[in-house]
Amino acid sequence: MRAPPILAPLMLLGSMAAPVVVAQQPPAPAAQDAGGAYHVRPGDVLRIVVWGQEAYSGEYRIDERGILEYPIIGEIRATDLTVAELRDRIRRGLETIFNNPFVSVRPQFRMAVLGEVRAPGLYVVDPTLSVLDVVAMAGGPTPSGNLNRVQLLRGGQELRLGFGPEQGGFRGRTLQEIGVRSGDQIVVRRKAFSREDLVLLLQVVQIVGTVALILRTY
Repeated sequence: MRAPPILAPLMLLGSMAAPVVVAQQPPAPAAQDAGGAYHVRPGDVLRIVVWGQEAYSGEYRIDERGILEYPIIGEIRATDLTVAELRDRIRRGLETIFNNPFVSVRPQFRMAVLGEVRAPGLYVVDPTLSVLDVVAMAGGPTPSGNLNRVQLLRGGQELRLGFGPEQGGFRGRTLQEIGVRSGDQIVVRRKAFSREDLVLLLQVVQIVGTVALILRTY
């Protein structure tokens, strides 16, 4: 049945005055905590996000004692905790001041990239990156760099944690899959014979030829 002519405009105004409001929801925890089974270690940098609370979000480093210093909660002994367990501890601590806080924790590795790369140095990297991704962060290999001679070092010793040819190599595999952790070093070795070596050899040959010509002249 159609509404009377007088009531129709009032019904239209009522529908315009009451728009539907969709409440914003935080992203699902599964999408935010990739690597939740990873055990955090000293030296790891954790990207912690408390949804809607910027003062409690940021990057926090686990010190050499395995301690995480976090606002309000204070010291958290994080060694041997998984990312998921640490996230739950932080969430329980924040429940004293917030109602049902949503907490996301993502680990980051602190690694040195050395050798034949354009910008060697210390980098904070996501464990879901590959070795080649990290080399790219360091500017990529120099013309003398050999990506077939990339080494993973820990304490000066070469590691074989899922890194060698017998384990399928490192290409396309993540740092976490290989077994990399904070403090490790990626070293790109020099080619056995590079373009620079060829240029130097040609220069030496040219100099030797010039000297020989001068000696014959005199």
